[in-house]
Amino acid sequence: MIVNIIFALILVLAIAFFYRNVSIIAKNIKLGKSVDISDNKSQRWKTMFLVAIGQSKMIKRPIAGILHIFVYVGFIIVNFEMLEILIDGITGSHRVLSFIPYYNYLVSIFEIFALAVISACLIFLFRRNIVRVKRFHNPEMTSWPRLDGNIILITEILLMSAFFSMNTADSILQIRGEEHFVYTGSFLLSSFLIPLFEGFSSNTLMFVERFGWWFHILGVFAFLNYIPYSKHFHVFLAFPNVYYTKLKARTYISNMDSVTNEVKIAMGIINESEAGGEDEVGTFGAKDVKDLSWKNLMDAYTCTECGRCTAVCPANLTGKKLSPRKIIMDTRDRLEEYGKGIRKEGEKFDDKKTLINDYISHEEIWACTTCNACTLECPVNIDHVSIILELRRYIFMEESAAPSAINSMSTNIENNGAPWQYSAADRYAWADELYINE
Repeated sequence: MIVNIIFALILVLAIAFFYRNVSIIAKNIKLGKSVDISDNKSQRWKTMFLVAIGQSKMIKRPIAGILHIFVYVGFIIVNFEMLEILIDGITGSHRVLSFIPYYNYLVSIFEIFALAVISACLIFLFRRNIVRVKRFHNPEMTSWPRLDGNIILITEILLMSAFFSMNTADSILQIRGEEHFVYTGSFLLSSFLIPLFEGFSSNTLMFVERFGWWFHILGVFAFLNYIPYSKHFHVFLAFPNVYYTKLKARTYISNMDSVTNEVKIAMGIINESEAGGEDEVGTFGAKDVKDLSWKNLMDAYTCTECGRCTAVCPANLTGKKLSPRKIIMDTRDRLEEYGKGIRKEGEKFDDKKTLINDYISHEEIWACTTCNACTLECPVNIDHVSIILELRRYIFMEESAAPSAINSMSTNIENNGAPWQYSAADRYAWADELYINE
């Protein structure tokens, strides 16, 4: 009974701590500007099932994609056994679901997927640390991001290994007819490990079985509460993030209604009364994370740091400073810092830092070609370019600090109606030699 109470307390604490951490992330995301994304619900559900659940974009890189599916599907299926472990832990029973027909075959299927998870994680560790795939070792991948990936992979290997040791010891104790160990039949893969364990005494096997059981469940609880501090929070956010993905053309640039209406008024398309009484715009574009939309901030927390975006970025490939992955990671890091300050000091918080300059440089922002290769490649449909464009909009409209070539082009368009520096009357002079007017 004491053990059951301890288990129940650990379960409650794990859930409470996880809820607290997720609440903090949710509050941080809500610091972003409001944006309505409620259109085309059927298309959004279809996209979510195809991309987030079906992993359709992962398999564009077949090796990594298939291995990721092994881990993704395997970890979910193996943890169906968590239901039985939770019931056993609370009630003090043992393999409470063993009455289910073909129970040993069901557990054997779990073992097959557990082995797939172990194999995939070992290959991922080899790719990251021995082969050293380039996209995992770019400048933004400092010691912590690299360590984070290794921690998760090693944890999954240990959890699955504990599952096998628990099943193997349990199988031997069943055969020996030990009290409390109901006979269920052999398990497919752990039965091959029996020769390694059958020389142990029953007491030792009971210790191995209980150690594996506790290690597995406590490991899952620890894993659950580590995730909010890790890039692996995408296992939860990938689904809503893909659901709220931009369904318009990837190259679509969102406009500010206030600016659009001013242009329409100037062109005589609408009058001031038709424009409506919008609130005065506080900031054009984004200087800090609070100026971005909540969807941009959700993107930042959903990033898997896989580096596929940077690997296909033409600016990065030609040696420029821009890395789409770094843009997202910097946004998340700044949001964490800003959110912590807001929770501590309230709206008056001001640490004299901003996303522009302190995290992301002008050079990075203007290196982007807006080709959207990064958004097309991202396996969780993160929209890197929209963040870059909002930062550009602030620099251009608030600071007038765009590169000289862009400022010059803008001035020419304003004065001459064309990007080039000649009068509007001469706009078609280039066509004279083509005899178009004859």
